[in-house]
Amino acid sequence: MFSNNDEAVINKKLPKELLLRIFSFLDVVTLCRCAQVSRAWNVLALDGSNWQRIDLFDFQRDIEGRVVENISKRCGGFLRKLSLRGCLGVGDNALRTFAQNCRNIEVLNLNGCTKITDATCTSLSKFCSKLRHLDLASCTSITNLSLKALSEGCPLLEQLIISWCDQVTKDGIQALVRGCGGLKALSLKGCTQLEDEALKYIGAHCPELVTLNLQTCLQITDDGLITICRGCHKLQSLCASGCSNITDAILNALGQNCPRLRILEVAGCSQLTDVGFTTLARNCHELEKMDLEECVQITDSTLIQLSIHCPRLQVLSLSHCELITDDGIRHLGNGACAHDRLEVIELDNCPLITDASLEHLKSCHSLERIELYDCQQITRAGIKRLR
Repeated sequence: MFSNNDEAVINKKLPKELLLRIFSFLDVVTLCRCAQVSRAWNVLALDGSNWQRIDLFDFQRDIEGRVVENISKRCGGFLRKLSLRGCLGVGDNALRTFAQNCRNIEVLNLNGCTKITDATCTSLSKFCSKLRHLDLASCTSITNLSLKALSEGCPLLEQLIISWCDQVTKDGIQALVRGCGGLKALSLKGCTQLEDEALKYIGAHCPELVTLNLQTCLQITDDGLITICRGCHKLQSLCASGCSNITDAILNALGQNCPRLRILEVAGCSQLTDVGFTTLARNCHELEKMDLEECVQITDSTLIQLSIHCPRLQVLSLSHCELITDDGIRHLGNGACAHDRLEVIELDNCPLITDASLEHLKSCHSLERIELYDCQQITRAGIKRLR
């Protein structure tokens, strides 16, 4: 049936449409192997309809520009999703050819393609108007010109990741949001030149925003983030870790304006206190993940409020929160999230935590991981009893 020629029984018995359907379930490597079986299978395996989603991450060392150009010519308008994450050999010329040939692309991952410059975004703007998700993380040559181009040619853009593109400033953000008001996810992690004014543009033009990452945007203050809270009521995930200038005013603004908040990461924000987290917990009942590492002012009071008002809590990091005691963990262990929700709790460098806390966590039947590095009062016996 599978003899190595075009007259094999399988090619006679099954219509081309059915064989194509079977081939559509195969991965890239298997398709390439099938293409070597016979002339008939070569045509089937390399049919553009089988190449709608391609991820070349596993082959990144071998991918050069000509490979991307050949794939784009083969796939043409069929290609919807392409990942070139980590493909250091791919540059602007190859992506221009790609953009010209694959005008229906919707999801494009160029994370770590360090040869990419503004020229690539100009090509995408010119030819790829259906683009919805674009990842340019660590493409450090990207500037405001790229954001301006995307704004002009990619109005359907919903998700943009420009983490560590540290040449981007408020002018680029202003240009972007004016043409891409439907943005739902925006990662600006490591964009160290951004100031509050950039956030004010986002708050004014992106009412659909659900996810925002501002990690290590060191110049951000309360003023900018409050504008985000007031303009983006659908916000579900906010990362402001390392934004050490923010205060409880942010937690109050989130509580008053963003009731759907599920993820909050504020590691290293040492000015946040129990007062702010009380307001947050009493208003944001859908919280699932909180990273409060190095929020050094919080006490058991914050844990009490979370245990009462946040029944969906799954992941909680309290590392380096040195005022947390066994009493706070007791309330958490008796809280609404304890029995079947809480999966991860991190307590590294919490010097007041003892074996009593482990006893309180025995009621957390969904617990998968506890981190206790440098908790000097935790003993092996206590860990053994918990296990």
